[in-house]
Amino acid sequence: IQSYRSEIISGDFPAIFIAAPKSVFGPQEERTMTITVRGIEFQSNTDNDMGLEFVNLSHRFGYQCPNWPYFKDVAIERKHYMAKSGVLSQTITTTMHVTTHIDAPAHVVQGTPFIDEVPLPHFFGTGLVVSVPKKKWEQITGDDLEKACGHAIRKGDVLIINTGWHKEYEDGDYFAYCPGLVPSAADWMIEKGVKVVGHDTQANDHPLATAIGPQRNGPILPHLEQEYFEWSGGVDWKDAFPEWEPVHNKLFSNGILGIENVGGDLDSVTGKRCTFAFFPWNWDRGDGCIIRLVAMMDKGQQYRIEPGEDF
Repeated sequence: IQSYRSEIISGDFPAIFIAAPKSVFGPQEERTMTITVRGIEFQSNTDNDMGLEFVNLSHRFGYQCPNWPYFKDVAIERKHYMAKSGVLSQTITTTMHVTTHIDAPAHVVQGTPFIDEVPLPHFFGTGLVVSVPKKKWEQITGDDLEKACGHAIRKGDVLIINTGWHKEYEDGDYFAYCPGLVPSAADWMIEKGVKVVGHDTQANDHPLATAIGPQRNGPILPHLEQEYFEWSGGVDWKDAFPEWEPVHNKLFSNGILGIENVGGDLDSVTGKRCTFAFFPWNWDRGDGCIIRLVAMMDKGQQYRIEPGEDF
């Protein structure tokens, strides 16, 4: 019986999708090593009974985590704790557009699907992690993406972009000075049939094409106008970024979801084809969701998703 081979292939791209009968592979015979966390033993991300490698691509979430400039701070209150109740229960007040998260189309484009309405295949799949190094306020263009992975991208891929800015993810300049996607990049992704795009920058658009700059609900950081004028050699920021969130609008109107603030061990999988999982909450009328973005690799090519047989 043929069954789905998670293209949890670990090699540098381009790679080849492999599907093979289950009978080709035998059970894993080597003993799995464990790690101890606070006195409890677990199988590790890189050594487990499944034979898979799991790589975290999410930033931390919690107290005083970096936040987009016009959102309230994350608040976490312990309703119950060990000394009081013998259990730990916490109440969280947060926007869903903090740390590593995925936007629903309804976040920006009126009348489009909420996060619970997007079918589940759009939160799982194979794809590429590509290197597109960028500095302050530089643009991520369609030409950049073509040079980085035009030879390897496939229709339906998840595309993760590493600009290097996940290393700058702190409460401060990250949000105002990130590089960002511009409309030509959105056009390229639509043409190639990308399913989901993730990136280690603050939004699915250049920061000055959001309310940080001269756009709808902004500018929330008006001092950047003169700074951009000087940085650009005399270009008015309204001329450089005349549209409000054009990449959000293009992608979401074409069913392409966007993951913002990718981080974690991104460098370790850059230049590779992996399988990704990033499921959100089943949140009724949700505008997006904090996610645990995970890259998976199957170097032994022994793992199978079960066919759903009766037991």
